[in-house]
Amino acid sequence: MIILMFSGVDWKTVFLPDTSLIEIIVRGSLMYLALFTLLRVVLKRQSGTLGMTDLLLITLLADASQNAMAGEYKSVPDGIVLVSTIIFWNYALDWLAYKSRWFERLIEPAPLPLIKNGKMLRRNMRHELISEAELMSQLRQQGIDDISKVKESYIESDGRISVIEREEKRHDNVERKGT
Repeated sequence: MIILMFSGVDWKTVFLPDTSLIEIIVRGSLMYLALFTLLRVVLKRQSGTLGMTDLLLITLLADASQNAMAGEYKSVPDGIVLVSTIIFWNYALDWLAYKSRWFERLIEPAPLPLIKNGKMLRRNMRHELISEAELMSQLRQQGIDDISKVKESYIESDGRISVIEREEKRHDNVERKGT
């Protein structure tokens, strides 16, 4: 029974690459770097809680793996080389960002202020396509119902919004030491 299942398999096409391995590496590298650049310039921080490189890696790995498994490539090594190339670039960019401040700034944008001293910075909000309603929704999710209570708020590199509340001044009569 098992022998019958495997008798129709063309083992040569399964294990012998039908495309030059260097071509697969070059194509994988160019696609990863081109998509990374496009996502960095166009989408910026709109990827939610996943980092941009994480989102890119998942998308490309899913596509590359699917091609290898579904037979878009004639051999498994074609898919393995492409997946390995994509993983290499993801790791290389993360490593460069860890080792170099310049690469870190290139890969992960700096936090962008959205609120300063209780005032919305509308120019920055327009730049990131964040509406007042969306920003207020994010504040409410963090337990803040009034923008005047916000000292600073930023959109972080992963798309999340962080908030620093103002310290409330106490008007109570505080007992002084020694009285």
